[in-house]
Amino acid sequence: MRWKRKIHHGGSSQQQLVGSTLANEVCAIDEEVSHLSRIKSEPSQRTRASIYAGQKRPISTFKLLSGRESNCSGMGRFSSADCSYALRKHLPVKGPWCVDDMDSEAYISQFSADGSLLIGGFRGSHIRVYNSEKNWKVHKDITCKRLRWTVSDIALSPDQRFLAYSSLSPTVHIVNVHNAVRESHANITEIHEGLDFSDDDDGFSFGIFSVKFSKDGRELVVGNNNESICIYDLGANKVTERINAHVADVNVVTFADETSDVLYSGSDDSLCKVWDRRCHKKQKPVGVLTGHLDGITFVDSRGDGHYFISNCKDQTIKLWDLRKMSSTTKDCTPKAYEWDYRWMTYPSEARYLKHPYDQSLATFRGHSVLRTLIRCYFSPMHSTGQRYIYTGSSDQCVYIYDVATGKVVEKLRWHGSIIRDCSWHPYLPTLVSSSWDGYLVRWEATEDDKDPSMLKTGKQRMHPEGYTMSFVL
Repeated sequence: MRWKRKIHHGGSSQQQLVGSTLANEVCAIDEEVSHLSRIKSEPSQRTRASIYAGQKRPISTFKLLSGRESNCSGMGRFSSADCSYALRKHLPVKGPWCVDDMDSEAYISQFSADGSLLIGGFRGSHIRVYNSEKNWKVHKDITCKRLRWTVSDIALSPDQRFLAYSSLSPTVHIVNVHNAVRESHANITEIHEGLDFSDDDDGFSFGIFSVKFSKDGRELVVGNNNESICIYDLGANKVTERINAHVADVNVVTFADETSDVLYSGSDDSLCKVWDRRCHKKQKPVGVLTGHLDGITFVDSRGDGHYFISNCKDQTIKLWDLRKMSSTTKDCTPKAYEWDYRWMTYPSEARYLKHPYDQSLATFRGHSVLRTLIRCYFSPMHSTGQRYIYTGSSDQCVYIYDVATGKVVEKLRWHGSIIRDCSWHPYLPTLVSSSWDGYLVRWEATEDDKDPSMLKTGKQRMHPEGYTMSFVL
């Protein structure tokens, strides 16, 4: 996202030469990544040997359970890979069922780390926290303060007590999620503490696109349209680090793992960068990953300190390995075509261009990234072994890709407008999607036709009820 969007995108004239040969490109997955994905999401060797004498054949859930009960593997229980294999056969593709139906676009849907809470963010100055264990009842209804255009991002503290929300403004606000106040109107029924991230020269134009808590809950990190990364110390109540990170909007920043020492950032300059806070040269990234041809809209870490994925306006998701990063940026001249993702379709001549210095392990194609900063994620470790990558899309679908093969395994279709965000429950086969049609809906692994909240075909709409046309960022 760009406050005043410049029509210049990273890329090389060499890309024009290789683009025409890629129209029928098959997604090539790095062998190590494919192997690791299979190890974490397929039956262990001991289990397979005890059931099928090591043969590479599909194992039914019944056989897995029978083998466990008779202790065929000698372990007396499922391994984590066995659990993932059994659970990933039951993907959340049934439904959808309505969680909420609002009169403004749904921008954000995120489960808490334990899955007990779901947070939904809407353009109309609204955030709702739902209790997923109590039939999706509204736990807290938040009316935001000084919201500029929309809720751009939401973060929940590690202890799930505090919620931070940002907008296209210099201030992040903090709300107590677990106090007795259910209807939280900013500074009327409850104080929404404001944290100022602006610098003296930033002024009114400073806007925040991404906000994250550190793993210990003591710091907040944001990416913004001032081309920087800012880190706020909650104990000291001030910005302690300000990194001039990119040469364009920093659309996303996130922590690499539990240590909070390493950061990943993605920008409209088409680059992913890696930052190590333990290094003395904090204004210089420890690594740069080149391969995208346009602005990065989102980054998600696998949590192992090695792999992460990025979504991009070049209509691809890329998988990266930190061990393949370079210390410098490859020089790339601007491409010949011009477009603006907020209102134009992606140029057909650019769809299969390839960066001449692409460092990614794999590229996933099929979904669409237009008009907003669409997000992508790894599927949960517990239920799938992170076997999948899933993403929203501007073509009104949720896409689920297989990391081991690169193929689209499922497309969830129901919404009538752009799906900006989606979230897979960390333990259950439930996925929630949020769309600009105003709906927050959930997808399950099993079907329940008697549930009155199930949405039928024909109820789709392009805009929320009571929607009035306005400029979309």
